[in-house]
Amino acid sequence: MKLLVATQNQGKMEEFRLLLAPLRARICFPSELDLNVTVPEDGVTYVDNARQKALAYVRASGLLTLADDSGLEVDALDGAPGVRSARYTPGRDADRVAALLREMDGVPKEQRAAQFRCVVVIVTPTGEFHTTEGVCKGLIALESAGRGGFGYDPVFYLPDYDCTMAQLSQVEKNRISHRAKAIKAAMPILRAWITPDATVAP
Repeated sequence: MKLLVATQNQGKMEEFRLLLAPLRARICFPSELDLNVTVPEDGVTYVDNARQKALAYVRASGLLTLADDSGLEVDALDGAPGVRSARYTPGRDADRVAALLREMDGVPKEQRAAQFRCVVVIVTPTGEFHTTEGVCKGLIALESAGRGGFGYDPVFYLPDYDCTMAQLSQVEKNRISHRAKAIKAAMPILRAWITPDATVAP
C-alpha cells in the first residue's frame, strides 16, 4: 500500500517518514512519483491550505493522500504569523526567524507565549475527507539556539525541557511536537484504510 504525503519540504519529509513508520504502508512523496503539482497556499485557515494540497495530489495520483499545514502563533502578535508562517518575510528560515525576533524585541518573557499548530487533512481515493490537529505550547526565546529541526524551531523555547525545539533530539521532537500530535490523532483513520484488503490505488 502507498500513502502519498503532499509536501516538498525536506524537513517535513524527514519527520513524516519517522512519524508514519508504524504504518504498514510505503510512504512516498511527490518528488518520488514525478508529480509536479502547483498548489497556491492562499487559504485563510490551515484547513483550507492542507485541504487544497491533499485534494490536488489525490487527483494527480489516485493515492490515499495526507497533507498538512502548520504555523507559529504568537500571543503578543495577535496570533501572527499563523497561517502565513512560511511567507512571513521573503527569504529562508533564518530570515523569518530574524524578522520574528525583531518583532518581539523588548517584549518581556511573561508576554512571549506562543504555540505551534498543525492541521492534517487526509483525502481518500473515494473522496472522503478527514481532519486532525495538534498543538505544542511554548515561548519565543530571546535568541536562536540549536541546529536541529527547521522553520522557527530555534526560537521556540520549551520550558519543561529548558531548551528550544531545535535543541531536542529528533526522537524527542517526534514525541511532543504539534505535527507528532496531529499524526497520532490521524493514525486510526490511516490504519482503517491501510489494511491488506483495503482498496487503495497501487
